[in-house]
Amino acid sequence: MHRNASFRGEPAPLLRSTASLVSRLALALVGALASAAAAQQVEVEEFTLDNGMKFLLVPRSDQPNVIAAGWLAKVGSVNERPGITGISHFFEHMMFKGTNTIGTRAPEEDEAFRMRQKEIRDRINALVWGEQYARYFRGEIDDPWNAANDTPELSRLRAELKQLMDDHREVIVKDEFDAVYARMGGSGMNAFTSHDLTFYFVNVPSNKFELWAWMESDRLDDSVFREFYAERDVVHEERRLRTESTPTGMFQEQFDSLFWVSSPYSWPVIGWTSDLNSYTKEEAWRYWDVYYRPNNLVGVIVGDFDPIEAKATIERYFSRLRRGESDPPPVVTLEVKQIAEQRMNAECDCQPQVEVRYHTVPFNHADSFALEVLAEILNGRTGRLYKGLVEGREIASSARAGQEGRKYAGAFSFDAEVRGDATPAMLEEAWYEILAELQENLVPAEELQKVKNRVAADNFRRLQSNFFLLVQLGYFEGLGDWRYINEAPRRLQAVTAEDLRRVAQKYFAPTNRSVATYLRKAGAAPVDEELAALDARAQGMVRQMLAQIAAIEDEAMLAEMVMRLEAESSRVPPDFKPAFDIVLRRAKARLAELGG
Repeated sequence: MHRNASFRGEPAPLLRSTASLVSRLALALVGALASAAAAQQVEVEEFTLDNGMKFLLVPRSDQPNVIAAGWLAKVGSVNERPGITGISHFFEHMMFKGTNTIGTRAPEEDEAFRMRQKEIRDRINALVWGEQYARYFRGEIDDPWNAANDTPELSRLRAELKQLMDDHREVIVKDEFDAVYARMGGSGMNAFTSHDLTFYFVNVPSNKFELWAWMESDRLDDSVFREFYAERDVVHEERRLRTESTPTGMFQEQFDSLFWVSSPYSWPVIGWTSDLNSYTKEEAWRYWDVYYRPNNLVGVIVGDFDPIEAKATIERYFSRLRRGESDPPPVVTLEVKQIAEQRMNAECDCQPQVEVRYHTVPFNHADSFALEVLAEILNGRTGRLYKGLVEGREIASSARAGQEGRKYAGAFSFDAEVRGDATPAMLEEAWYEILAELQENLVPAEELQKVKNRVAADNFRRLQSNFFLLVQLGYFEGLGDWRYINEAPRRLQAVTAEDLRRVAQKYFAPTNRSVATYLRKAGAAPVDEELAALDARAQGMVRQMLAQIAAIEDEAMLAEMVMRLEAESSRVPPDFKPAFDIVLRRAKARLAELGG
């Protein structure tokens, strides 16, 4: 989940990001919660415009006068290639920069600034890719993109570009897209980019649905990629917070690249740094012209609205979008079969931990349902991991397992953090013992039924919120088919004990596993016990939020953030409450430090 937040004199994006913390917590974990299908039938009206844009409509009156509305582009990092990794996520940022109508005081002057910046940046790229890369390959400099290694000509061009970007701000209306929604009662506007899709969403009053249709169709029809070069700095900072400043972030990137050998899932959603530095406007527009045309987009509307009126409004505004000249190309590179165990050993400022990961199956594969139920057998306070590693042997402070079915491939992971004097090797060995039990013996009928009951109840609860239903519909449609939300409950309930033993034997072979072991670096800072109690994925997300909070110096800005978080607190689903509460407590503590 990647949000468009900057915190160097730009409060609005950060507030948008933190105000929608509930959505970010959900989105960061939604891939791991692939079993979040409905325990009931969701009635969806589906219709498609002549230009190919599909819409999913779910009218509900449970939350009067509010609509959760969004649209997704079926594009993520899996659709990229070396040279433009991270560009899908970068587009997420660009889509909040406005159009010729929104975000500028003087459209013609604004365009002139953009063109001039492009000319200078193209010259900078040519010099770096040529002379600076040659110096790097010869060993004369350690980083071709580091300004400290610039030639005089490069230094002059960078200064000229910076001055242009500073001058450009005089004609930019900062965060006007946010402001228009906020003035009209909209809330929670945000977006996320994953490996397989990019999703934009907002809550609006029912009587402002036409505003939503105009705003969203306008940015799809007339985005101008304003601040194209300045926004790289924001993404670099996001990468620093999310990856480079977290104890295991860089190692996790390396482990992903080790695990995914041939699949484009091998690079991070945020992209490699040298690619982020190298984007050109021409490349961006080519990408846009393929993946952001209506034949690759899906709108999702959930809430209190009249379907007939909504369809008429959608036709009026979104029909103006031009269909792409060709459909997006298929992703054809399949992951090669792993034939030998892989290992990565790392030292970090973290609690010692281990992850064991296996190649499995993609979204909606016939075996994915048994793998999801198997994860539930292992998870929770009544699950085998807690009872065996946390409560029983007392060697783990936390332990979890999960099946992640992406669009083109899947993985099953076990990860755990040590407790007391235990070691990652002890956790790993305990995992193999638990796994062997599942491979050799059938799960008792009573244990299996309890898990199925819990899954059904959890899935039902996740449908109560318009927003969480919106997320699930969009997410599943992006992976392949929104109907998963209705079909998965039956298939999960049909999983048998024999199915569980079969998939445990089929996918969890030693030759199919990759193991990442993290040992505590000598002299590392004390462990944050509160964060250590969360699972690894939630930890990374919370650390990113806490880093943003720590960087805030504006007391009023932080006070507003705390107020918004408190307002959302009662609506946070139980799954996300521990992580949410940590962020809220730390935000309050930071506010007290600032004098609030």
